[in-house]
Amino acid sequence: MIRMQTPSIEAKLKEKRWNPSAEKRLWKTWIKEKTYSFNLDTDKRIFSIDTPPPYPSGRPWHVGAAAHYSQIDMIARTARMMGFEVYFPIGIDRNGMPVELYTERKYKVRMHETSREKFIELCMHALDDLEAEMIQIMKNMGMSGDFDDYYRTDSEDYRKLTQATFIELWHRGLIYEDTRPNNYCVDCRTTLADADIVYEEQPTLLVHVNFRIRGVNHVITVATTRPELLCSCQALIVNPEDSRYRDLPRKYAMIPIYERAVPILSNPAARPEFGTGVMMVCSYGDYSDVQLFRELGLKEIIAVNTDGKMTEKAGKYQKQTIKECRTNIISDLERDGLIVKKEKIMHRTPICERSKTPIEIVPMKEYYLRQIEFLKDVREIAEKVSFHPEAHRQILLNWINSVAIDWPISRRRYYGTEVPIWYCNHCGKPTLPDLGRYYKPWRDPPPYSSCPHCGSTVGFKGDERTFDTWFDSSISPLFISGYLRDSRRLAKLYPNSIRPQAKDIIRTWLYYTLLRCYQLTGKSSFEHVWIMGYGVDEKGERMSKSKGNVIDPLPLLENLGADAFRFWNAEEASLGSDFRCSERKIAGSSKFLTKLWNICRFVSTFPEPETAQLTETDEWILAELDRLVQECLRGYSDFNFFIPANRIREFVWGLFAPHYLEMAKARSYGKGFDRQEQEASWYTFHRCLRTLLVLLAPITPFIVDHVWRELYGARTIHGEMLPQPRRQLNEGLISLTSKIVDFNSEVWNRKKKCGVSLKSVIHMAVPNELRSFEKDLVAMHNLINSEVQYT
Repeated sequence: MIRMQTPSIEAKLKEKRWNPSAEKRLWKTWIKEKTYSFNLDTDKRIFSIDTPPPYPSGRPWHVGAAAHYSQIDMIARTARMMGFEVYFPIGIDRNGMPVELYTERKYKVRMHETSREKFIELCMHALDDLEAEMIQIMKNMGMSGDFDDYYRTDSEDYRKLTQATFIELWHRGLIYEDTRPNNYCVDCRTTLADADIVYEEQPTLLVHVNFRIRGVNHVITVATTRPELLCSCQALIVNPEDSRYRDLPRKYAMIPIYERAVPILSNPAARPEFGTGVMMVCSYGDYSDVQLFRELGLKEIIAVNTDGKMTEKAGKYQKQTIKECRTNIISDLERDGLIVKKEKIMHRTPICERSKTPIEIVPMKEYYLRQIEFLKDVREIAEKVSFHPEAHRQILLNWINSVAIDWPISRRRYYGTEVPIWYCNHCGKPTLPDLGRYYKPWRDPPPYSSCPHCGSTVGFKGDERTFDTWFDSSISPLFISGYLRDSRRLAKLYPNSIRPQAKDIIRTWLYYTLLRCYQLTGKSSFEHVWIMGYGVDEKGERMSKSKGNVIDPLPLLENLGADAFRFWNAEEASLGSDFRCSERKIAGSSKFLTKLWNICRFVSTFPEPETAQLTETDEWILAELDRLVQECLRGYSDFNFFIPANRIREFVWGLFAPHYLEMAKARSYGKGFDRQEQEASWYTFHRCLRTLLVLLAPITPFIVDHVWRELYGARTIHGEMLPQPRRQLNEGLISLTSKIVDFNSEVWNRKKKCGVSLKSVIHMAVPNELRSFEKDLVAMHNLINSEVQYT
């Protein structure tokens, strides 16, 4: 006789729905229990993360940036569950032009029209509120980093290390000063490195201007987008293969308006297909002009000054802005009948990445870091480090292959790490201080009384420049590892295990870090590089404040919770690909958490046996669970959370809940089954749920920890290890999955067609290949006449 064994029908999980408000309570519990504390003296292998210090320049973080950092947290959680001792530092990048530009907007001031002390003070105040909100977003997302000791790149300790690395490289002969044509932003009023420049297609006038050939009654037409630089023209060039102009080289052309003769030269840099095929060589319209001036031995004429105004070389256009001069000189050329035509074209224009202003090329005296001689070494490191995804390695290699000049590292800004140099008032030679302090040469006296070069005691002048912000940021692996401060810590943490970052700063943060850390240590800075794609809007366009398509993550986190937010961005796109952001998509991820919660509540009504004699149905779902574990581990080992997020969702929503739980439900209640069969279902429920919770822990840390503590003890789930498959996959049982799914779907469809409920009796047979599941299938579907073969 079959005994009915029904447990107490009362779920241990009392709440009918998962309430995201529980996340804040759990966060406090983690802090109290020191769940994520780091132990430098551990016997475990250490996994150190060179966490990107985010930039609080305006309202911090749109939803795509927040998603990026939530996945960095997934890396940390995954590494802990792989058995590592994880060092997960948190930093805030508070140096450079974005901070200054934000301060100017916020306080309606101009940096160069404000005292340096006052402007620095305003920058610090502007940053503090933004930083507080940014830290709060990190905590709301459940980031398991070190918030008790987070660092700032404008702190005395960080800036002291930046200056120390400069002094160290100076003494190695890797720093030098030179006056060279450089990228210059007239709004930011500073030199820029090539990596600070982006290119945009902008509408531009291509003006066709007639130049008179000296000594003959003939003209040559030049097409130019920079007619305001006529005063700085030193040559015209034509391509030697251009048959139209074979008789022109060695003749002279007269510059319109200025009536100054310049040679016409033959040079392959002229492109016959562009404009008229005649190129005006000015100082400086672009970097091709710079190269041609060097190659042809031309003498530069500086037409634009550091204020973005025309110099005295422009004649009557002196002191006009570039835009004013361009308009006026075109008008004058038209008045004199020298313009053949004007074309509106889209021109690839270099602009300042920060201010979005078109750059000029202005000769400036700056400090340079030697990099050309290190490109081979950096390329070798780039080829050896592990990339996630592998495809993004090529972006770095392409950039390395494009580097053609040394890195100009000094900037004419206020809010940054100061260049630690004083110049003797007598001999003018530079003198550097010793390591060990943070120096402000623009304000402070030098730490020495006499010049080490000439012995003079007449005084010194401090350098007023700061460093390129990437000169600071590029030593983040060294700072977090204790370089020049703690040799024991450095030995344990460096090289760092992983650098997670976005792909748009591969040419800057990633490249400069590899360069600088190699120059200082002779080693790579990290073992792995993890590159996430961009967060874009629903149309696939990158988010920006100017477009008005930015989504603020804070309200989403408050209303929907961190787990929904995290699950959405994990399942949205494979690692390295851009991912579409929308409130609708994020809200949709809450449905999965609701499904998971309902499953947890159902399973929580049953006790968990220590062992059980499993049925074929149980063995089947555990075989599928083993396959799930295997596939999730493949994703986690590559830190590609798209794989586990989607596979878990497919397993839960498409297999475990609709098929296995429904097949085993009657058995779990003891309806027509004996105690052994009943306990087998309970065991399998809990076995699957435990595994699912642990697999989800890196992605949705709050809900799984809550359930784990309620069902499986007070200890946090975040101390568990990622599961392993029980054994070799049971391919035989797995091969039956599609047949089980097809059969169940066919029964449900037939009942639907007949207009009866899913609980109704139906005349249908279990197919022969599913006979081992027959008892569960009959109970699930209320089948009769099951001995008849189903076709």
